[in-house]
Amino acid sequence: MTNRYLQGSLAPVSEEHTATDLPVAGEIPANLDGRYLRIGPNPVLDPGDSYHWFLGDGMVHGVRIAEGQAKWYRNRYVRSAHVTDALGEPRTPGSGKPGDFAANTNVLEHAGRTLALVESGSPPYELTRELDTVGPCDFGGTLTGPLQRGGYTAHPHEDPATGELHAVTYNWLRGNRVNYSVLGTDGLIRRSVDVQVGGSPMMHDFALTEHFVVLYDLPVVFDTSIVTRTMPRLMRLPARLMMSRLIGKNPLPDKMIDGIARRSANKGNQAPSVLPYSWDPSYPARIGLLPRDGGSEDVRWFEIEPCFVFHTLNAYEEGPPEAPHSVTIDVIRHDRMFATDLHGPNEGPSTLTRFTINLVAGTVSQEQFDQQSQEFPRIDERLTGSRHRYGYAVGFERATGGRRGDQARPPRRDLPGPPAGHGAGSRRILLRAPVGRLGRGRGSSDGLRLRPGQRPERPGAARCADPRRRRPGASSGQGARRVPRQLDTNRRRPMMQFLEPPHRGGHPG
Repeated sequence: MTNRYLQGSLAPVSEEHTATDLPVAGEIPANLDGRYLRIGPNPVLDPGDSYHWFLGDGMVHGVRIAEGQAKWYRNRYVRSAHVTDALGEPRTPGSGKPGDFAANTNVLEHAGRTLALVESGSPPYELTRELDTVGPCDFGGTLTGPLQRGGYTAHPHEDPATGELHAVTYNWLRGNRVNYSVLGTDGLIRRSVDVQVGGSPMMHDFALTEHFVVLYDLPVVFDTSIVTRTMPRLMRLPARLMMSRLIGKNPLPDKMIDGIARRSANKGNQAPSVLPYSWDPSYPARIGLLPRDGGSEDVRWFEIEPCFVFHTLNAYEEGPPEAPHSVTIDVIRHDRMFATDLHGPNEGPSTLTRFTINLVAGTVSQEQFDQQSQEFPRIDERLTGSRHRYGYAVGFERATGGRRGDQARPPRRDLPGPPAGHGAGSRRILLRAPVGRLGRGRGSSDGLRLRPGQRPERPGAARCADPRRRRPGASSGQGARRVPRQLDTNRRRPMMQFLEPPHRGGHPG
């Protein structure tokens, strides 16, 4: 097996574990109370060497923290129809419908729900507190807009002032349209706006400021040649010509979408085989500013040099609140993506870059902080949309040519501007990366602070000892469920998210 996304630290895990009363190296602050969760692609069956990293079935890992102890560790598949069929289990209620996929990209909690998320037209999956699958989630029936059709995003952003979750959703079936939505604190979508873009781009992330939604319309776009590659040779050109008349131009007719959806539902026990997106050097790269209360006609577009952005660190405005004169956007910038490697993000270094949009002059400036290759940036999310000082990311070994998987020290960046959110005399949790050591910070003035007796508000990422390193049977609470396949069981290290205990009471839907 030669696919790099099935080897080493990215190799799939073949067992589901439950372990209790975990050993802790060091000390866990007694007032930490919640769960550390992470999620990543973990194919339930051997997908072969053509496998794309983004298409593996989702697996969630979690550690329960309370009273200075690590109460339990669990890892569970997100049980889509494909996963339950592969495991020989009854299907999860609601699974197997059009767009069904074992969400594999992000995990968070909102309005009392634990949600596993993925992008490009597939619905979120709701999980229990113990990480078992409840089923697909449509937010109480409100995830049904013309461009949503049950799909959501992998990277929503919470407004710390309101607690609402903002999202930008894309789906190639809807041509040159993306959808901006706001999910209320009641778990229902209260606002949905369709926005016209330049074609059919992959829009993995966006940014949120006090007044704007920042859109990335960049040159990774739907590729009809990838979709038609497996067709009989005589059918490829006609199919490609027909699709090129629709994809990235106008939404497909509802009848055609319904037909595609029915065929997809009939193949609900099959995993997707290709990711139909690639680099198009002729596609203009733009950043758009959509007013939060505006529509598609209100977006201001600003052209930039070709690049791709998977993840935003943060964005904020400068100037008077009623008339900001600039918007600052910190992102991890890739020179290109899916140009030569169609198995995953592996096109050379990715660097921390700042775009500054001058709203008065209508211009964009670009500044690269250094040559350190890095990804998965984070800030204290209580500062989302506001000026931040510190950012954190996963670093890669070769500073000027590192590729995904060459992990080294985590970059910690002290960004220009005054400190924000740092008071004296408070207890700190230092974020050393999306995967770091859980414990008390010492000898540093950065990081996220936890006041005595205060619970953190989604303070980011940390790590406990991995219970799978222990010998079998080392803990009386340890158990495992075997998954029927022949893949290695090496560990992976996707991002982890701290989730507070759920709000009291139920939620709609």
